[in-house]
Amino acid sequence: MKTPFFLALMVCCVIQTTYTVAGPRSSKFDFTGPRDPSLIRGCNYSPANDFTPGRHLGLWAHYDSATIAFDLNLARSLNLNQVRVFVPYEAFCEDKNGLAASLRHFVRECTRRGIGVMPVVGSGGWVNDTTLRFQAREWARFLVEALSDETGLSFWDVMNEPDWPPSPAELVRRRIDNARFMARTFCQIDPKTPVTIGWAFVDGMIELADEVDVLQFHDYMPTRGKIRATIGRAKECATRVGKPLINGEIGCIARANPYDVTLEEHMRAHVGWYIWELMIVRGGWGPVHGVFYEDGTVRDPSIAAAIMGWFRKRSADIVPTSPDREGWVSKTVDSATAWLNNPKKTWTNGLDIAETCANILEAAEITSMRTLPTWEVYRLREGSENSDALAELLDRFTKLLAPYRIPQSQWQ
Repeated sequence: MKTPFFLALMVCCVIQTTYTVAGPRSSKFDFTGPRDPSLIRGCNYSPANDFTPGRHLGLWAHYDSATIAFDLNLARSLNLNQVRVFVPYEAFCEDKNGLAASLRHFVRECTRRGIGVMPVVGSGGWVNDTTLRFQAREWARFLVEALSDETGLSFWDVMNEPDWPPSPAELVRRRIDNARFMARTFCQIDPKTPVTIGWAFVDGMIELADEVDVLQFHDYMPTRGKIRATIGRAKECATRVGKPLINGEIGCIARANPYDVTLEEHMRAHVGWYIWELMIVRGGWGPVHGVFYEDGTVRDPSIAAAIMGWFRKRSADIVPTSPDREGWVSKTVDSATAWLNNPKKTWTNGLDIAETCANILEAAEITSMRTLPTWEVYRLREGSENSDALAELLDRFTKLLAPYRIPQSQWQ
């Protein structure tokens, strides 16, 4: 038996009209101890330079081992222990031998870093035309032959979000039927690797709970209350059917689903997760998702902190910043005003004042960080002298800082 999470016997693997009753499914993934799925800290992954938005083809069509090694080291630096990666059917059609080699290399590179892999199985024409299901079985056999013996293979995610978009209803039903078919196919071909389906909503997860080894839902809810309610429904289902539970996608700034909020709620609920996504993918979801740029820098350090388990304090007893406690706001605003009014002002001195303003604005978090003030100063430093642009920047910075001035008698 796997563990008490699972039924002693599982009925699985229906291929068309042929049913195979399996005994207890042994698994290379131990659902107890250090590999308990509630301890999963994962990410979805595409390289930052994948310019095939929505298709996930770039990783495999232009597989680059150096990029893989660099990005996986970034993942490991955050103590991430799982990667969810999409494998499109098109990559198989274009170069099956190359894909097999790349898949094995990817999983082994993950294994070297203590990271497990959950491939997301891409779909083909069989979703809408069931007479093409022989292609799906060929595709499944290929993936199993390529990876089933790899110790780093953790799960098969046999279909991504069959319940999205939620209409038209006829298409949704076809996709759900395909998810059921793919789950049974992988269950039969590779009985030792757990099978899951990445549902957009808990309702779909509940509907096909009997078809998988591991329950998976995705969550981009906009409030803590809705996040908790979604987790609660998912956990109730997991308890009822006796199966492990994971969240395969969380975190989106465009859906009012901040990483530090949703990660905190999932950690508190002891539900393992995979953020969307590790890299800021320039050709895909980069504007609203991601931790790292391709050079290893980050857009928002609070995301990296949240992944490590460090969250912003939001209770009543916070200590607000006081950026003028030592007079630096007042003195810098005065310096900027003097520079603006000085007919003999110098470029270098103005840039230094602007950078000081920018550092205070960022350190005290009293301005939007979408376009970093320091970024604006650095761009001016890199270009030719432009006093008008610098004056505009200093004027804007001083207006942001001025409300935070305090009387000199309060300086310390």
